[in-house]
Amino acid sequence: MEAAAAHLPRAYRRLGYAALALVLVALIVFQYLRHDVGWWPALAFGLGPDLPLLLGAGKGLERGQIHPRAVLLYNLAHRFWSPLALGIVAVAAGLPAAYVVGALAWATHIAVDRSLGYSLRTRDGFQRS
Repeated sequence: MEAAAAHLPRAYRRLGYAALALVLVALIVFQYLRHDVGWWPALAFGLGPDLPLLLGAGKGLERGQIHPRAVLLYNLAHRFWSPLALGIVAVAAGLPAAYVVGALAWATHIAVDRSLGYSLRTRDGFQRS
């Protein structure tokens, strides 16, 4: 979706990501209603993609910049193929529904970030424009 959306005006892309986030939340609710899944997967996988921000903290950085040592992990955690891979493995391996909910929550995190204008990071740790 990232490459295909690159040619659309920014406002349309952000609306598209917001719509995607709503669909993903609906799927999470569906999974919660269908299976007895605790709260931990949505919380852990919903907040987890921002853990590299802790690694990226440091002195001498400009506002909005993360340390370059955290850029690779941040970008890996903020690409849609990462939760997609988790979801495919969870379904294919017959893992508990909690992992499917986790994959959905992770993708929701990314979609919400993109709808708010946050994107991947450059090598220097700044938001890509």
